[in-house]
Amino acid sequence: MAVTADQFAAHPTWPGSFPLPSGVLRLPGVYRPQADTALLAEVIATTTPSGPERILDAFAGTGVLATLAAQRPGAEVTALDVSRRAAVTTWWNGRRRGLSIQVRRASLLELDATEAFDLVLANPPYVPCARGSAATGRRRAWDAGPDGRSALDPLCANAPRLLASQGRLLIVQSAVSGVDASLARLRAGGLVARVVARRTITFGPVMRSRVDFLEEAGLIARGCREEELVVIRADRT
Repeated sequence: MAVTADQFAAHPTWPGSFPLPSGVLRLPGVYRPQADTALLAEVIATTTPSGPERILDAFAGTGVLATLAAQRPGAEVTALDVSRRAAVTTWWNGRRRGLSIQVRRASLLELDATEAFDLVLANPPYVPCARGSAATGRRRAWDAGPDGRSALDPLCANAPRLLASQGRLLIVQSAVSGVDASLARLRAGGLVARVVARRTITFGPVMRSRVDFLEEAGLIARGCREEELVVIRADRT
């Protein structure tokens, strides 16, 4: 299978100044990191570890977030993705940087109930799609049901069991898929949840391709072509 090299640091969609890794390898069909990954990476950089951490990247993709997390002192990183190509891509990007990342082709629902992490990172699928649409191939990286919450709801519901004592979760999502719903579900699980970062961007190709559906579903206003990206932090106290 051919591998392409994307110079993400120079990618025109990166907002802000966070230096994302250059030369990240990406197998065909694996989701290309975009502004949501960059925003979450900036927040990770401001989260100071209190000591060695067990870290979970719950939706790894190319493994950009996992490789950044693995550079934290004493970090023990596990990366998950349901895509075989994404799992291979994450493994290779960690290996070529000399980083130790345990990569699993699995969903977070398959994790053993005894596994708990000090930091959980999540850039899940959150783009609403028409009811009955089958999320296959590359679309598994973004399609998330009619309200955009087919991955967010299980993630929020399972967050308490994923977090160790004093553990924290960082989720990036679009406001289109319901920020208040995520906060409410996290708080219902006993976590302290709040928004810690916001950024407004113009629609990318996926959102542009389904503006008619989003407008008809009432998820965006007529003529809207921007979305707000939000990073939510949830803490077990």
